[in-house]
Amino acid sequence: MNTSTSRRRVRFATVVATATLAAACAAEAPVAPESPALSANTSTDMGARTLATLRAATARYHNLKTATDDGFVFLHGCESRPDEGPVGAVYVHPGRLDGVIDPALPEALIYEPRENGGASLVGVELAVPYVAWTNAQPPQFLGASFQPEDEFGVWGLHVWLWRQNPEGLFAESNPRVSCAAE
Repeated sequence: MNTSTSRRRVRFATVVATATLAAACAAEAPVAPESPALSANTSTDMGARTLATLRAATARYHNLKTATDDGFVFLHGCESRPDEGPVGAVYVHPGRLDGVIDPALPEALIYEPRENGGASLVGVELAVPYVAWTNAQPPQFLGASFQPEDEFGVWGLHVWLWRQNPEGLFAESNPRVSCAAE
């Protein structure tokens, strides 16, 4: 494991631990997603409304400074995984890692670096810490199952809202994202 990956894992583990502790202290906060939007039987209209909510909630984050001002912190730089493909840079909101999936309050944002040093919002990542999910099956969002992300201790699901993905809206990577400018 290289030093960069090791630092990223430690940084994310700290973020997850902090968020998990905050969630555990919030006596009224549910520990698992209960929203109808998480059902595999979600209707097309419900799915469209849910995605519209997610899009509206993240539209202002095309400006990365707005995202960081709202509490999103850098998790890792743009990466193109040999076994999966390009993912982008991820910024996570520690206060939202509470085990509740709310399309109005996504846990993380995915950016593609630009040549001018800026970043372009390409997607959203929904995440549920392992400790907050007690069901045998992984969480789902609009019928898509979250993937285990052992290095971060969460169930995660990418939603490519802002960059069309030929592999699908919920694919793990997006071949139309490039890390070349990083």
